Amino acid sequence: MEYVVLVNENDAQIGIMEKMAAHIVPRLHRAFSIFIFNSKGELLLQQRALTKYHSPGLWTNTCCSHPGNGESLEQATARRLKEEMGMSCEMHEVFTFIYKAPVGLGLTEHEFDHVWFGQSDDTPIINTDEVAAFKYMSLDDIADDMRQHPECYTEWFKISFDEILKHRPSL
Repeated sequence: MEYVVLVNENDAQIGIMEKMAAHIVPRLHRAFSIFIFNSKGELLLQQRALTKYHSPGLWTNTCCSHPGNGESLEQATARRLKEEMGMSCEMHEVFTFIYKAPVGLGLTEHEFDHVWFGQSDDTPIINTDEVAAFKYMSLDDIADDMRQHPECYTEWFKISFDEILKHRPSL
């Protein structure tokens, strides 16, 4: 069974809960979202695997997940980027935000999300249990596509995108 770290609005840990239960109730829990940019400033997007329990087949940021109880964000982001995308690179935290959004099947994401940026020109070696496909796109092209096809993107990606634009890496 997988657990998430429950937090308050200040990101202080207040307990742990089984992951699915935290998405049914829903309870605020710690999460992270990784955004990997290539040397052209394009964002590496992943299409979630069609077998994912929520948001299957939707396009989103490079990688996201939850740190384990007692696991640092540095450890968790490095571990999960390797597990999902078969990549490693230096990353740093850029900002945090709290969101609450329904994601289908009676589930709701309610997360204190730590957003991390990294840079790599490596070609991902995707874990097909997690990822159906990947592509690099400019932030301007993503913004245009999201306006035309919002249903093709995850809720947390759409919610965070304006803040991503404000913090976009300069080349």
